[in-house]
Amino acid sequence: QAADLSKPIDKRIYKGTQPTCHDFNHLTATAESVSLLVGFSAGQVQLIDPIKKETSKLFNEERLIDKSRVTCVKWVPGSESLFLVAHSSGNMYLYNVEHTCGTTAPHYQLLKQGESFAVHTCKSKSTRNPLLKWTVGEGALNEFAFSPDGKFLACVSQDGFLRVFNFDSVELHGTMKSYFGGLLCVCWSPDGKYIVTGGEDDLVTVWSFVDCRVIARGHGHKSWVSVVAFDPYTTSVEESDPMEFSGSDEDFQDLHFGRDRANSTQSRLSKRNSTDSRPVSVTYRFGSVGQDTQLCLWDLTEDILFPHQPLSRARTHTNVMNATSPPAGSGGANPGSNGNSITTPGNSVPPPLPRSNSLPHSAVSNAGSKSSVMDGAIASGVSKFATLSLHDRKERHHEKDHKRNHSMGHISSKSSDKLNLVTKTKTDPAKTLGTPLCPRMEDVPLLEPLICKKIAHERLTVLIFLEDCIVTACQEGFICTWARPGKVGLLSSQTQANSPSGTVV
Repeated sequence: QAADLSKPIDKRIYKGTQPTCHDFNHLTATAESVSLLVGFSAGQVQLIDPIKKETSKLFNEERLIDKSRVTCVKWVPGSESLFLVAHSSGNMYLYNVEHTCGTTAPHYQLLKQGESFAVHTCKSKSTRNPLLKWTVGEGALNEFAFSPDGKFLACVSQDGFLRVFNFDSVELHGTMKSYFGGLLCVCWSPDGKYIVTGGEDDLVTVWSFVDCRVIARGHGHKSWVSVVAFDPYTTSVEESDPMEFSGSDEDFQDLHFGRDRANSTQSRLSKRNSTDSRPVSVTYRFGSVGQDTQLCLWDLTEDILFPHQPLSRARTHTNVMNATSPPAGSGGANPGSNGNSITTPGNSVPPPLPRSNSLPHSAVSNAGSKSSVMDGAIASGVSKFATLSLHDRKERHHEKDHKRNHSMGHISSKSSDKLNLVTKTKTDPAKTLGTPLCPRMEDVPLLEPLICKKIAHERLTVLIFLEDCIVTACQEGFICTWARPGKVGLLSSQTQANSPSGTVV
């Protein structure tokens, strides 16, 4: 039955508190019933069924567990009753929908403690919520995401750290530090091998789960990055030549947007390590939206993911020369003694810019030039990239649109001495810049976005990849549906005329 888009399925108005986040339980969802969790600004979590029009339960109703804003809520993968809630207090709580929250504040007992985290169990005579209390990092816990297999949990905090935990054993797997400021968003690749984060440094950062290190950064946004998301429908692994993005609309649909492709992505990606003797093409597509009202699309290809081919001596020498004071012994054949220096994409054959839109260190863009200035390094070459011109950034220095006191663009015209001072005050005692936790800009490949387009008038807050479209939403309340190539006619006929329709690569 076709939905009447002029009327919502369910509508609720709240007074005194605002909904801040939500999550559907896809495991238990049916056509007649769906379990929806909603987090609120005052700390409560509500369980409702918008199809049955039922309000089931309210958790933390008296705010005895946590009084701060709910920043993220998610059902535990594979569970019908467990869910995890993060707060701006920096705490996370594990709940069971079957249990009550009690009439008094919970008492806790330490279960496990590690570097910058602690986990407590709820101490009571009868089982009650919360089952567990996680304390992670310093400042607000902005978002978390479960790995595709549900075994690991990635958390990003206002202290600028990504922390990845084994969820069941409550053990820290690895960490990463933002280039500057807090991390606001996080997502996993469909096969669970890579994590992408975004935040107040205006960057998207790609982190390898297996190697526990930064493998690439992307700069295309002019302000804070609010959402990052992988596109499972254009992530591809083929045991053949790289797939070209050409052909008819029908071919394009069959190649990239079929459900079979998405479902089999994980199994085919897992074959990558066992087929080293055969040419394999790997492409991960992810997107990001930010407070600059722009949508960026990025490609991660094998020249970034597997830079195993030896570099020519000339290019490696150029990379080393980019830094004013390279560490002792950082010659051409030293791929990072600390595990944090990542060599350029390994194609020693021209052209210098591979299809991944990644920039080799010897051809640094204005973004690379900016970062090199900030790190006290000298750029050996500058290529024009419209959205990243330093002139625009200096003009934006005077703008107050988003009160970006500490974003990279705001301080781009300052001296490296001032930046180092700011960095030290933000990261002491860790002093992470230039370490494996946070490599310098010239130490990792820099990605250019495939597309970087202004699509809203207010800050963007939502990015969802679906099979036939991409959904975005902004602070103003506009939800936009963007048709994929070859899907425009189908989408517009389904959504009538009250939804803006565009085409995204």
